[in-house]
Amino acid sequence: MALRLYDTKTQTLRDFTPLTPGETGMYVCGPTVQSSPHIGHLRSALVYDILRRWLTYRGLRVTMVRNVTDIDDKVLVNATEDEHWWALAYRMELEFTAGYRALGILPPTYEPRATANIQQMHELIARLIDAGHAYVSEDGSGDVYFDVRSWTNYGALTRQDVDMMEDAGDADPRGKRDPRDFALWKGHKPEEPESAMWSSPWGAGRPGWHIECSAMARRYLGDSFDIHGGGLDLRFPHHENELAQSTAAGDGFARYWVHNGLVSIDGQKMSKSLGNSVYASELLASASPIVVRYYLGQAHYRSTIDYTSGSLAEAGAALDRITGFIERATRRLTGTRFWATGEPAIPDDFAEAMDDDIGVPQALAVLHETVTAGNAAIDADELSAAASALGAVTAMTDVLGINPNAEPWTRTSDAAHETTLTRLVEALIDQRQTARTERDFATADRIRDLLAGSGITIEDTPSGAHWSTDG
Repeated sequence: MALRLYDTKTQTLRDFTPLTPGETGMYVCGPTVQSSPHIGHLRSALVYDILRRWLTYRGLRVTMVRNVTDIDDKVLVNATEDEHWWALAYRMELEFTAGYRALGILPPTYEPRATANIQQMHELIARLIDAGHAYVSEDGSGDVYFDVRSWTNYGALTRQDVDMMEDAGDADPRGKRDPRDFALWKGHKPEEPESAMWSSPWGAGRPGWHIECSAMARRYLGDSFDIHGGGLDLRFPHHENELAQSTAAGDGFARYWVHNGLVSIDGQKMSKSLGNSVYASELLASASPIVVRYYLGQAHYRSTIDYTSGSLAEAGAALDRITGFIERATRRLTGTRFWATGEPAIPDDFAEAMDDDIGVPQALAVLHETVTAGNAAIDADELSAAASALGAVTAMTDVLGINPNAEPWTRTSDAAHETTLTRLVEALIDQRQTARTERDFATADRIRDLLAGSGITIEDTPSGAHWSTDG
């Protein structure tokens, strides 16, 4: 079965055929780094991480580009006298990167910042002006707008008629020929910091939001590429405008448009006005990151997921069943002739589910069925079947990024073990000190010998006892 993806533009399931055999180019709209990442940002990034992993498993060399929008109206608004816009943008970018890393999301092949691609934006804008699809405002502001009525295919992505669209609210309407025209270049305003402007053929200013992604996608993936991804909320106006300006300039642009569903909170849309935003730091503090990954990745990527107080507990219980089987099978099979035999194989049913528009819910059902069968095989002492199940579970969890024995979860586990060890050793040292204070030297020596036998050395100093491992 060939991989099929739901193409938002055609609103159909389409067989996925890469532009270049054996390779895939994928552009995903990354964060606008105006404020801290929330649960929706993590969910979106995870969706495309799973898609990327499956494309890689299917033998494709994936070039993945995920941009950082580090200059934008909202970034400027959220800056303060004590923190310049570029400092705020970088601090927020680090928060996003930390959230992605915590969830085991693979780093993109390229992660361009908008501010590092101004020249490419200028080139694209110039092409649009020359083609008659963009114009410079006549009021001397230096604004440049895309002329939506000059491009008959405008509205193709979201299947809207221009006359029925809302006005473009991404720029001051000064100098616009039509209120729906959107900004390609924004002339500098006196109230904006001078550090947020670049020279251009049309005057000093900064780029519009939409032109940024078109220019970066073209620079890193070429005139045409395979997949453009992002959240469903980006379809209009962002992706609609990207498609219009790129194709109007003569580029083929994206061949498949993939959009992930959003996240609601207790049945309500997440928004600042409702005060119900769940930030990445809060989510990752509520459960182990691998549990958070399981939760955010378990639904179909096009569906809306609803976060409630019990969501992570349910995900943790499901993951515990998988982890429990892996640990049990490993203990039983280690040292037998069935241990580590052959390459782990993905079950056909799992592959069919993933090939069918990345059907993770159906794939997880296969994973849990395999866990159940594997436990039954261990109970019956059918070690060959148990080994086969373990191999399949390992392969499936690798693809989904939830193998507890793989990076980055082993690092997390090691850190947890180190914390546990520290607590145990320090508790014993406290008991030893109490025994010494009470002149119970037999108990104190016994604790010291116990620690020494475990490779832990105690050094008594005037400031107290200090310990170290032999390694």
